[in-house]
Parts: sequence; structure tokens; C-alpha cells
Amino acid sequence: MTLDRREFLQTAALGGLGVLAGTAHTHTSLHQPPPTSIPTFELDELTIADFQEGMQRGAYTARSLCERYLARIDAIDRRGPALRAVIEINPDALAIAARLDAERRAGGGQVRGPLHGIPVLVKDNIATADRLQTTAGSLALVGATPPRDAAVVRRLREAGAVIIGKTNLSEWANFRSSQSSSGWSGRGGQCRNPYALDRNPCGSSSGTGSAVAANLAAVGVGTETDGSVVCPSSAAALVGIKPTLGLVSRRGIVPIAHSQDTAGPMARTVRDAAILLGVLAGADPEDAVTASGPGINDYTKFLDAGGLKGATIGVARNKLMGYHPATDLLVAQALDVLRHQGATIVDPADIPHLGEYDNDELTVLLYEFKTDVNAYLAEFAPGAPVKTLQDVIDFNAHNADREMPFFGQDLLLKAQAKGDLTTQEYVDALAKCRRLARDEGLKALLDQQKLDAVVAPTGNPAWPIDLVNGDHFLGGSSTPAAVAGFAHVTVPAGDVFGLPVGLSFIGGPFSEPTLLKLAYAYEQATKLRRPPRFLPTAEVGAPRGPRS
Repeated sequence: MTLDRREFLQTAALGGLGVLAGTAHTHTSLHQPPPTSIPTFELDELTIADFQEGMQRGAYTARSLCERYLARIDAIDRRGPALRAVIEINPDALAIAARLDAERRAGGGQVRGPLHGIPVLVKDNIATADRLQTTAGSLALVGATPPRDAAVVRRLREAGAVIIGKTNLSEWANFRSSQSSSGWSGRGGQCRNPYALDRNPCGSSSGTGSAVAANLAAVGVGTETDGSVVCPSSAAALVGIKPTLGLVSRRGIVPIAHSQDTAGPMARTVRDAAILLGVLAGADPEDAVTASGPGINDYTKFLDAGGLKGATIGVARNKLMGYHPATDLLVAQALDVLRHQGATIVDPADIPHLGEYDNDELTVLLYEFKTDVNAYLAEFAPGAPVKTLQDVIDFNAHNADREMPFFGQDLLLKAQAKGDLTTQEYVDALAKCRRLARDEGLKALLDQQKLDAVVAPTGNPAWPIDLVNGDHFLGGSSTPAAVAGFAHVTVPAGDVFGLPVGLSFIGGPFSEPTLLKLAYAYEQATKLRRPPRFLPTAEVGAPRGPRS
């Protein structure tokens, strides 16, 4: 095969502080010193329930919440530590919030739902038919005007959420180069990890992860093909949900591959993530795969602080652990908590066939990327200077000083060289992935061992940002659920040298209710999330994990 797994997915755990009122950022030093102090923020770590209760009693309005978050973005993201997590501010956010406040008043306090008036950030590969750009971080898509909202954006607006901006990401959801630095885009520059500013935020949903962790919005939406929700969530002490393929519509999202792509919630608590999932999930007649979804619109009803009692949970060790001793220690401590909370632990419960379909996964993604990007550009990018994947490649070559100052576009070139989706190489690779990852892999393990979920570390602590050599992944657990199309939830498990590490709960198709119940019970038993301190580098100290 042409590209090793290490060179691809481990440098692309899939998807500039760039544009404010349409002005692009220039590249600056990665080692800008942090400010002597970070301003206090009255909304730090508040939840959706806190905001709704505050709006109900008149302490907040949707507009006042947006004003506070926009000021926070200016202080933390534009200035201060300059996270570069938010690529663009919605110029209509305050007006939208004011209309939602008026709607609340006119209804005598009645609201559309739990997201009414709540400020939300969405990743810049999710189409919005407004004055925001939708560029996937690429200068090639500046000026594109989506004719309509992505399905998930439409659902957010109908629920009363206020989209206050777009988040930075790994350009083209990290499917441009095998030597990329996660969180870098031509339009937005390099996003930073708020826990240690010289560390990588991980994954293509890096901007959403850093922004939500730094309290720049109530919650955020990321996207994942293989790791791009769960990895940045792990690296930023967040709860991230990679939904089952078909739970959330893919329409209007700049794609990598339709057989694995999905949007998902990123939040500071399991409850907030569950609330957001209930809004994002639902059937879409223009995305046939969603027809098989369960039709659940409230995932909070599955949250149970005693939800671990009686659960049977497997421990996936082979290939998913053993790459970082301090991370393994956190998992050992987490297992003690699970046992103490009443779960039966099956250890080991290794997922079959890991590593046997890596090259086939890449083959599938290369073929589908070419087909799916061309289709997206034709429908959702009128006004862009590019109409096809080949146009994007040519644009990057002609603008190499801005688009390729650090790494190239070898994945785009490999994808362009592929044929259509009737090519036998693609058909065989897709069939192998589905058989080994799904039928004979994760599903077989869950069924045979009668497991409610499998747990593993989500990934290693964040590595230093390295634009010269690219990312430094040691390992991660995103691939089994990503390739199978199954559900995956990560929740904070502690930290190593001040760098967060997540614990993954991995389940079968449409197992989100079970996984959220387990993750919530673990979260309530441990309370391990802590807000970032915007340190210049990692702290020295022993791993901080749960106590049973």
C-alpha cells in the first residue's frame, strides 16, 4: 500500500485564529508568551441548565450571554493566550439572540427547548447559509456561499440555539497531508491547547475542543471521521460523542467519507453533551442513512448516577493500551471506580482484527473523499474559486506560500488519482472494513461477551506542536467505532503533567443511551474535569486520576 497507518490516521485524527469580519490572520510565532493573568469569567464552567435557570429568573438574557462570550473570545482567543480556536464571529449573533429573548417574553417564559438562547460554536466545515464563511479552514473556499444550512445547523436554529461563530480546524478535516499538524489551517493558523499553550489540541475538531474547554461558548459541534471528536475532547477534558453512523445527518458538512463521517457534540459535562445530541440527532430525508435512527430527541432521560451498577464492561488492551505508562495508570484507576460503582469488568476484552484493516480504511477514505468533495463543491460552494478536487489541488499549488508553508497535500493528490466508487479496489476495501471492523470485530466482541461497552484510553496526552515534523500520536482508540460506524463517548479520566486524558466508552450501533448512562455515572463518581489555566507548557507532577 502507499501510506502507512502511522503516516495517515495517526497524523490525522480526523476532521486560522483567523477571520474576524472577513480579515485573515498572518502566521505568527507559536511561542508567544502567555499573559501574566487570565481575566476571571463569570460564566466559567456553567451548564445549559444554569443558563436556562438564569434566563428564567432574569439574571441573564440570550443577548447578555452572547455579549459575555464574545468578550471572552476577544480576551482569550484574539488576545491573551491567543488560542486561535474561533475562526470567525457571527456578525448577526446579538440580533439573533435578541429575537430569541423577545420570543421568550412573548411566550410568557415558554421556550423551544433547552437550547433556546444558548450560545453555540460550530466547526468551520459545517455549512451555514448566513454571513459566516464555510471553508473547512481552506483559503480555496473563501467566498463560497452555501445556499442552505447544513441539516445540523437547521436543527440548531430550530431549537433556538445562537450560533455565535465558527471554530478553527485541521484544514480539510486533516485530510490534506500525512505530515500535518492537527489544528492548523491556512485560513486560521495553528490552534493551541488551553491546558498548555505549546501543546497540540488534537484532531480536526481542535478549535471546537479548545474553545469549549476555555469557556468560549456553552457547547460546540465537531465532526469525526476517525478521532476528530473524541481526540480533541480527550485533550481538552471534555465529553465528546461520536454518534452511530446514521444518527446525525451528514448533509451540508464538508466531507471526508460518507461511510464514516458524522457530526457530534463536544461539551464540558455529559448532561450538556446529551442535550446537544438530542438536538443534532434525527432523520433527514436527504440523507438516507438516517432513516434507521431510533428517533430519540431527549438523551438526558438515560442519565443515571447509579448507571454503572449491573453493567458489564470489557477492557480493550491489545493495541489500545500499553503505549504510555501514565495513561495506563489512569485507566487502572478508572477501572477501580467502575468496579466500586457496581460494574462487572471483563479484562481483557480485546477487539478482534485491530490493525488488519488500516490500509483498507485509508483506501476507502481516499476514494470517497474524491467523490464526496466534488459533490459538496457542486451543491454547497457556489461562489468559491474551486469547483472540483483538482481545482483545490491547483489552488494550493498556486498559493503555496499561504496554504502550504509547513506541509503539503499528498493525501489530496492520492485521492485525486483514485477512480469512482465502482472501482473494484474500493468495493473490496469497503467490504473488508465492514466485515473486520463491524461484523467480526466490535459487534462480535460485544455480542459474544455480552458487554454493555468496551473501555480504553481515548489517546495519549497532548504532544508539543510541531509544524516541522507534524503530529506525534502514540496511540488512540477511535478506529474500531469509526470504521464500524458505531457509537463512542469519551469522558475526562484525569491528567498527566496537567494534560487531560479521556476514558472511552465504546459500544454497538445506536448504543448512545447505554454509553451516556455509563459515562454519566463515571463522571458523577469522579468529577475529574477542571478548567484550563493557559499554562505556557506542561506542568510537572504525578498523574491526577480518579479515586475509587
